[in-house]
Amino acid sequence: MVSFNLKKGFISNRLHVGKKPIGAPVERKIETVQGKKFLWTDLQSPDRSDVEKLAETYHFNALNIEDCMTKFELPKLDSYDDHFFVILHFPPLLQQPGISRNSQLSIFIGKDFLVTVHQGDLKPLVDLVNICKNDSDQHRKERLLGKSSGYLLHEIVDILVDDLLHISRKVIANLDDLEDEVFDETKSVARSIALLRREINIMRRIANPLKKFVLEIAKNIKRFSDEEDLSLYFDDVIDHIDKVIETLEESRETMEIYKDTDFMLSTEKTNKVLAALTIIFTFAIPGTVIGTFYGMNINLPGGINEHPTILGPYTSFIIIILASVIPVALMFTYFRKLGWISN
Repeated sequence: MVSFNLKKGFISNRLHVGKKPIGAPVERKIETVQGKKFLWTDLQSPDRSDVEKLAETYHFNALNIEDCMTKFELPKLDSYDDHFFVILHFPPLLQQPGISRNSQLSIFIGKDFLVTVHQGDLKPLVDLVNICKNDSDQHRKERLLGKSSGYLLHEIVDILVDDLLHISRKVIANLDDLEDEVFDETKSVARSIALLRREINIMRRIANPLKKFVLEIAKNIKRFSDEEDLSLYFDDVIDHIDKVIETLEESRETMEIYKDTDFMLSTEKTNKVLAALTIIFTFAIPGTVIGTFYGMNINLPGGINEHPTILGPYTSFIIIILASVIPVALMFTYFRKLGWISN
């Protein structure tokens, strides 16, 4: 038995396009679809007994059943003589209370069967089940079910990876919106940058392990597809995953640039405010000093006890104002010359 394990990731609510209401019950469904050469069983939010019944029919390993029922299991692939078991992680479109922010898809595949186990929040997969159950798109239904279980597994992984690619493009759109806000001094974007950086890191923790396990699936799936070689199909899926990873890496670098830019602009804005307050305080020093002296209850030159009449009854007031304003004017001229005050 060959086993591969990597750490799991979580996807944030910000990229979800829909949510179930808080407290909504998790819907339990078991759908069976008969293909030309195999039987597809899809279990949404199953009980343990549901999986154990299938385990008795197809002789699944008890440890795989345990992993399948654990909602926070690490991605893995276990290969056996007549089937293999794989756990993949994808970002869900429907967030349900009480489950992880990433969605786990457990897959058992053999030559004549395919079993998928998930929590029902992978909308593309749910839609695919509905297509195979209904006759609304007969042509696509025949294409999905008319070949091998390996081909159907490729279709499942392909639509989920395409959905992941669509979500990564939403990240690019969010980056474009964030760029305008970063250079808008009236808006604070530190929180938005932190949240989007978290989104990117979460998706990277999903996409990077996914490529490894899709490669392993492509190697193992040859045993369950007699009529054609599926390696080319899975190469296309891996190419899409590479595009997702490339997009996320570019987004990560862009976010680092935005973070540094926002920090520099915020620092510059803070320095301007501090400079303005410092200049105002500096200009207030002469008036404060003069006012302090003439506020004392003692005789001072030009004080009220001397009764100056040079400039009339307000001579003392005028002298104090001039003594305060002239140093301020001199300081303003000097600061402009040094370049501390600009237009």
